[in-house]
Amino acid sequence: MSLITIEITILKSVTKVWEFFTEPDHITQWNFASDEWTCSSAQNDLQVGGVFNYRMEMKDDDFGFDYKGSYDEIIPLQKIKYHLDDGRKVEVLFEKVDENTTQVTQAFEPDPQQPELMQREGWYSILDNFHKHVENN
Repeated sequence: MSLITIEITILKSVTKVWEFFTEPDHITQWNFASDEWTCSSAQNDLQVGGVFNYRMEMKDDDFGFDYKGSYDEIIPLQKIKYHLDDGRKVEVLFEKVDENTTQVTQAFEPDPQQPELMQREGWYSILDNFHKHVENN
């Protein structure tokens, strides 16, 4: 299975980018693909073997799901590797470009049940929401 890779440049320090990516109070502010969605809760035990659970819900509907997984590797301010409950693997890289610029790259195994383009666009929308949240705070 080939990986889908997306990336974005954020005009903030790697320390701030890492903090906003990993702290539950921030995760609930950006972890959704469009304005019709919300991330109503986030639990995050950021350590190897630790688990996370982000609840995503439609704002005007009863539909929602839990985005859950476990951490496989963590290098603070550089890398997070995890696997989702369905076994798919994800890697997030945080590259310090300079004191106030960070490149974030996500590579993930796509869900074979969903079109790859839809997944690429959805994951990129979430990453772009993250980018906006970090730069606006």
